[in-house]
Amino acid sequence: MALQKHINYDRQITTLHLLIQIRKAILCIRVNKYQMLLKMDYPFIHKVETRKKIILPVKQKTNGYTADHYEGRRTTFHSMIKLTVIIGQLFALNPVQGAWESDSSKLRFNYFTGRCAYTILTILCQVIFLNVLFLTRYFTISTASVTSNTTVVFFATNTTITILFLRIATEWPKLCHYIARIETIDPLYDKTLVRRCNISCILILLFAFLEHILAQMGGVVLVANCKPETSFYKGFITHNFPWIDVVIPYNPLLGILTQCLNFQCTFNWNFADVFVICISFYLTSRLEQVNKKIAAIKGKLVPSSFWRTIREDYNRATSLVRRVNDVIGSVIFISFANNLFFICLQLLHTLADGIKATPPCSVPDKRLFKGYEYAAYFAYSLIFLVLRSMTVSLIASRIHTASREPVYTLYEVPSPVYCIEVQRFIEQIHGETVALTGLQFFKVKRGIVLAIAGTIVTYELVLMQFAGVTPTASPLSEDA
Repeated sequence: MALQKHINYDRQITTLHLLIQIRKAILCIRVNKYQMLLKMDYPFIHKVETRKKIILPVKQKTNGYTADHYEGRRTTFHSMIKLTVIIGQLFALNPVQGAWESDSSKLRFNYFTGRCAYTILTILCQVIFLNVLFLTRYFTISTASVTSNTTVVFFATNTTITILFLRIATEWPKLCHYIARIETIDPLYDKTLVRRCNISCILILLFAFLEHILAQMGGVVLVANCKPETSFYKGFITHNFPWIDVVIPYNPLLGILTQCLNFQCTFNWNFADVFVICISFYLTSRLEQVNKKIAAIKGKLVPSSFWRTIREDYNRATSLVRRVNDVIGSVIFISFANNLFFICLQLLHTLADGIKATPPCSVPDKRLFKGYEYAAYFAYSLIFLVLRSMTVSLIASRIHTASREPVYTLYEVPSPVYCIEVQRFIEQIHGETVALTGLQFFKVKRGIVLAIAGTIVTYELVLMQFAGVTPTASPLSEDA
């Protein structure tokens, strides 16, 4: 019985194996027949290896847009600040070679060039004719006063600014090359950046030129009205720059040189603020580009690799802020210190003298503005100084504000995609302060505006006591 079952089992296995072989044979016949039919109907099918590969043109895409979409929209640091640097070189600031070129790789610095020689000659002339000669008169003839101290500070600080920009010029090519490498990895797409920088530069310098004209107009009117017996030009020079003939006898060329140096100092005083504003525009735009990437995926499920890439972009932007701050920190310090001092001075003059006309030297009074030339200058200068200082402070403080923005989006990352990269990103934002500084003495944040205002009030009270100014209301008459 068992033997019979074993025989039946073997027969079943043999039959199944035979059926499998028959099925395979049928399939092979069908495949061969199909291939023969293909060769008969499509004789080129067996020459597949000789066919040419067809490559369809595919436009490369970046973030959902084609590369052509971004053509002409990329903004480089060199193209943004090009006009500002060129204007500065006209007044012996930042004497680098290649500023006119469109490629930052051509920037060079060399002491043995015409630009650098012009800067060094300007520094020597400013030191000799504006500082040494004035101090000679200051210590031998004049007595100490707020006005004389102001002149010392004005010429000394602006000579220092020229020297600081010469030092910046030695680091400028390396800084621009470093920024260019970052732009290669992570291009900046802000087509308004160049326009904002150029408009800010031109407007501030135009307002500064108007301030200079108002300052000189008072001297012109005074000489024409009070010194008709002397040569007009000589009277103007000796009135505005009374120290130049203390050691060196007066001559017209010396007067022209002194006027040019004085105009340079006026320009340098304002250019430091322009320089800080333009660089702040770029650094803020860098951080805001990262913020826009983060805001675009707010509430979405993204992998940890995305957060790692964004954090690396943020690291590049913050490292750039620190690198730039190392180069221009001295200019930031002297810019804020200069603005603070002269706001206090102009405010003191306004509180002490008020808005009143200068008495005439002749009757009838032939002056165009009837003696209000200096009053108009001090009022305009005070308003311009306050607005310019606030502009520098607020624009530079936007760097710190932009560096803190990502944390609000990171707090809202959904739990399913919350990862170690998000945690590291949050800790990095809270663990470092990204802002421009004045030689590490202060950080430029939004609160600095209120700090400067409080400092102005404090120093104004001290200056009023030093100058003996006690503005009080006039007593009421008995008839009132």
